[in-house]
Amino acid sequence: MSAYAVARLTDVVMGPEIVEYIKRIDATLEPFNGHFLIHGGPVERLEGAWSGDLIMIGFPNMESARAWYASSAYRDILPLRTSNSKGDVILIEGVSPDHRATDILNAVAA
Repeated sequence: MSAYAVARLTDVVMGPEIVEYIKRIDATLEPFNGHFLIHGGPVERLEGAWSGDLIMIGFPNMESARAWYASSAYRDILPLRTSNSKGDVILIEGVSPDHRATDILNAVAA
């Protein structure tokens, strides 16, 4: 099952450290078949309040996502981001193409 690293970053300081992080992150993703699906950009707010930038990176499975985040290559650059931004980061599994909203009711009932 596909998995995703999702971040909502705020208060990003676009200085030399973030630039270095951006230049180096792609190489950390390659060994784990990770790729950007969303990388900031303008949003069209439909409901609620929204601030910050949304980033979503896709992986073939949760094991690959975890291995990427724990890798020494990513850990080496992580402080470049965390020292220059605030935000939340999660790993989450995707759903199958035939998933329906009501499928979650079965999980809740169990």
